[in-house]
Amino acid sequence: MGVQQILNSPLTAPLKERFLRYVKVCSQSDSAKADSGIQPSTECQWDMANLLRDELKALGLSDVQTTDKCYTYAYLPASSGMEGKPSICLLSHIDTVEEVSGKDVKPIIHENYSGEVLTLPYGNVLDPKEDKALAQAGKEGDTIITSDGNTLLGADDKAGVSEIMTALEYFVSHPEEKHGRIEVIFSPDEETGHGMDNVPLELIKSKCAYTVDGGHVAELETECFNAYKSDVVFTGKALHTGTARPNMINAINMVSSFVQFLPHHQMPETTDGRMGFYAPMEISGGMETARITLFLRDFEDEGMKKRLSLVEELATATAHSYGGEVKVTHTRQYINMKKNLDMHPEVERNLVHAYKNAGIEPVFPAIRGGTDGSRLTEMGIPTPNIFTGGHNFHSRSEWASLSQMVTAVNVLIQLIAEWTKN
Repeated sequence: MGVQQILNSPLTAPLKERFLRYVKVCSQSDSAKADSGIQPSTECQWDMANLLRDELKALGLSDVQTTDKCYTYAYLPASSGMEGKPSICLLSHIDTVEEVSGKDVKPIIHENYSGEVLTLPYGNVLDPKEDKALAQAGKEGDTIITSDGNTLLGADDKAGVSEIMTALEYFVSHPEEKHGRIEVIFSPDEETGHGMDNVPLELIKSKCAYTVDGGHVAELETECFNAYKSDVVFTGKALHTGTARPNMINAINMVSSFVQFLPHHQMPETTDGRMGFYAPMEISGGMETARITLFLRDFEDEGMKKRLSLVEELATATAHSYGGEVKVTHTRQYINMKKNLDMHPEVERNLVHAYKNAGIEPVFPAIRGGTDGSRLTEMGIPTPNIFTGGHNFHSRSEWASLSQMVTAVNVLIQLIAEWTKN
C-alpha cells in the first residue's frame, strides 16, 4: 500500500487531530525528583493523564481511572462470545524529556513533503541528505509534522498515545470487529527511568503487553540494553589554598582524572549498533566532595559485569593516586528483555503476523536504550515494542511521519485481530 493510499485512510484525520492536540499539552518529567521517589515527578503530567482519562470515559471503556501515581488505566471488554480469548495490554508514556523544552509546542504540518531542506522558524534545519528516513518521506510525498524548532515535538511518546487511542476508537465504532479484552495503560515518568515504579499490576489481567514507543516504520524491538547507573563519590581534604601543601586533597581533581580514565572509544558519541558504553551524565561538588553519575549500557550480561568492575577499579585507583577516598554505588535500571521474551514466543509471533497483515515486513533492531516494556518484561509480563513513526527524538529537530503513524494504528488493529484468532 502506497503512502497516499495510507493517508487516505479514515483513520488519518482522527489520528492527526489527537496528535496535534496532545503535543500541545506540556508534560515534561523531572529526573531529579523522580530519582528522589516523587511520582509523578511534575504536576503537568496530571494534565495529560486526566485528559486521557476523560477521553477513555467518553469512548465508553470500563474501569477508567487515574491512580494516585498518575497511571491512567482502562479496558475495552471482550466482544460477545470472545470472553475466552486472551487479553492484551497496550502501553505508552505521557511524559517528554526535560533536556529540551516541551512547553508551548507549536506543531507544523508539512503536507505532500517533496524532499526539500526544511528550515524551521527558530532556525533548526532538517536536511534529507543527513536523514535517510526524511529523504524517503520526501520521495513518497508523505505528510510530516515538526515543531517550530523552539521546542521538541513530543512524538516520543504522544505518537504512541495517539495511535493507541485511535485503535481503541476503531473497535468501539466497529462492533462487528470481534476482539478479546483490550487493556490500556498510559504511564508517567518513562523518560526518567521510573515509568514502571508504581505501575498498577493488580489491575492488569493480561499475560502479555505491547509498548508503542518505537521509531521508524517496520521496527519491532525485542531486545534492549542492560542498564546500570553508577554514582561515584570522591572525598578529599579541603584546606586554605595558600597553605594547602602538602595535606590538601582536591576531590575536583580526582573526579576530573577519573573521567579522563574512562575509555573514550566507548562513549555514546563513539558507539552504535550493539556496542555498549560509559556515559558521564552529571558532575557536581567541590574540593572536599565531588561526585559523578554514569550510565552504563551493554547488551550482554558478561559485558555489563566487566563495565561495573572497571568503574570500581578506575575509581579506586584514582582515589589512591591522590590519597583520597571513593565510594561507588551501582543501581540496576533495567535488563535486556530478550531472554524473558524468548520464553513466550507467541507474543512476538502474533506481532510479526500483525506487521505482515498490515503490509509491512518487520525488522529487528536492538534498542539502544530501554522502554517501560523492558521493565514490565522483567516483572513477568512479556512486552515487545512497536514503532510509532517518530524520528529524531529528544531534539528540536524531532519529526513524525503521518503515514507511518497510520500504519502503526493498522498494526495494532491487526494485532488485536491476531490474538482474537488464537
